[in-house]
Amino acid sequence: MTSNLHHNGHQPILLGNARRGYRGIVQAIDSQRVASALQPVELESRLIELGFVEGAKVEVLHEGIIGRDPIAVRVDNITIAVRRREAMAVVLM
Repeated sequence: MTSNLHHNGHQPILLGNARRGYRGIVQAIDSQRVASALQPVELESRLIELGFVEGAKVEVLHEGIIGRDPIAVRVDNITIAVRRREAMAVVLM
């Protein structure tokens, strides 16, 4: 079976750095290093509630015009918008 996922030589990438069309799988949430108005534990909880759980398939569908922010992302079968700075907490493979 062939995969359409971009693994970049199995190097992890942060969702906030991913460009339109990127596909990957959630490896982890690392909210400690993100500059967000939310506390790290609250940001992690929110991202998990949105579906960013380990093993979820992610595809970047659209980027905003100004600063490429926010981004529209398909997480498994739902589409959501997320701020790029908060997407920096999502580690993809």
